Amino acid sequence: MRRADEGTLSRQMIEATILLASARQNGATVLKDAATLYKVDTEAIGQKVKLEFAAKAKTKKEPKLEAKPAAKTKKAA
Repeated sequence: MRRADEGTLSRQMIEATILLASARQNGATVLKDAATLYKVDTEAIGQKVKLEFAAKAKTKKEPKLEAKPAAKTKKAA
């Protein structure tokens, strides 16, 4: 943090302030207001997250097909 530029420090101060305010008041409304103020599209982010979780759940549900070696037959000697 000592070598961080002013932009990075300013961004972290704003984020810390928003998180502190959300902890003291109604967190959902504070975060929603901050997202609106900084023009963050929460609907698009929420949709992407839902799609990612759905894709992960789909891959977990599908069992992996493992190739089983063919059974060897014994030849009569």
